[in-house]
Amino acid sequence: QVQLVESGGGSVQAGGSLILSCAASGYTDNSACMAWFRQAPGKEREGVAGIYTGSGSTFYADSVKGRFTISADNAKKTLYLQMNSLKPEDTAMYYCASSSIACALGPDEYNYWGQGTQVTVSS
Repeated sequence: QVQLVESGGGSVQAGGSLILSCAASGYTDNSACMAWFRQAPGKEREGVAGIYTGSGSTFYADSVKGRFTISADNAKKTLYLQMNSLKPEDTAMYYCASSSIACALGPDEYNYWGQGTQVTVSS
C-alpha cells in the first residue's frame, strides 16, 4: 500500500504562484510514475503533469506547459508541483497519484491517490 498526502493549496490571484507537495509513505518501491491531476466542479479529472520515478523524465498537459513544473525528491519521497502564472481556469482540487504500471495523463493507470488539495485562482 502507498499513502499519499498533498499540501500547499490555497487561494491566489491570477498571475500568482503556488507550490504543491505530495508526501508518499508505505511501499513505494514499485512506483513507476507519479503525477498530478486536477478536477474542477462538474468536470472530469484531468492529468496535469507526470514524472517517471526512475529516469526523472517529465510530461505535461498542453494547458500547463511552460507554467507548471513537476519534480520529485526520491530521498524524501516527496512530489512537487510548482505552479506559476496561475489563471482562474486552474482552479480545481489537485490530486497526487502513483502508478506501478505506466506513465500517462489518463487516470486509469494510477493505483493510489491522495485526498487532494484545493487551489483557487481569482481574477
